[in-house]
Amino acid sequence: MEIRDLNLWYGEKQALIDVDFDLYENEILAFIGPSGCGKTTALKCLNRMHDGTRDLHMTGRVTMHGQDIQSPEVDPPLHRRKFGWVAQKPNPFPTTIWHNVAYGAQIHGLIRDRADLAAHVEDCLRRAHPWDEVKDKLHKAQGTDLSGGQQQRLCIARALSTKPEVLLMDEPTGSIDPIATAAIEDLMLSLKPDHSIVVVTHSMMEARRLADRVAYFHLGRLLEIGATEQVFTAAQSPEARRFIEGKFG
Repeated sequence: MEIRDLNLWYGEKQALIDVDFDLYENEILAFIGPSGCGKTTALKCLNRMHDGTRDLHMTGRVTMHGQDIQSPEVDPPLHRRKFGWVAQKPNPFPTTIWHNVAYGAQIHGLIRDRADLAAHVEDCLRRAHPWDEVKDKLHKAQGTDLSGGQQQRLCIARALSTKPEVLLMDEPTGSIDPIATAAIEDLMLSLKPDHSIVVVTHSMMEARRLADRVAYFHLGRLLEIGATEQVFTAAQSPEARRFIEGKFG
């Protein structure tokens, strides 16, 4: 994906200012920066999650495989199907574990045969790693019955069910314990060979452990983007250096 001259306003308040970056295949790109600096707003621009937001105005160009995602030729639901979304707080549907994962593939008509759907659900749960913990209660337990870490991995399995190219993760470890966090981080690394991943995180250690590249946002501007070690050891902007050192934000 290519993002060029992206500006976004909520009413009269400008939330993104002249944002430019690329998203490469099979990479983890981490968005870092103080709260309210535009990280999640930029994330939602990639899958057109802002569509329908009142008083929102956006300029610039976002392309995927060379096509402008705002083009009249782009069907928004089909575009969004290319993305899996994982929120900070696990939000499984109040239905069975099986239906949580099957739902996306069903509503998009990706898999119609019952046996193929069952195999697809199993594959998504295996890839997201909760399969061994839930395989005996797929149709008995609800997603909301699971622990916080299990719920988040179930939500990742649900995100995988539509066969996305890109995973968008908005602080996916922000509300779970350290053990569950380690499991989610390992999971993200295991998914990278098949997906591009954009993750918003407030944990500098997490960004350094996971990301191939880091993008630092500050007051709506993308001040710096580069290889993770380069940004962490020799950031060019003073704002990024202070933030990484824990002296700002």
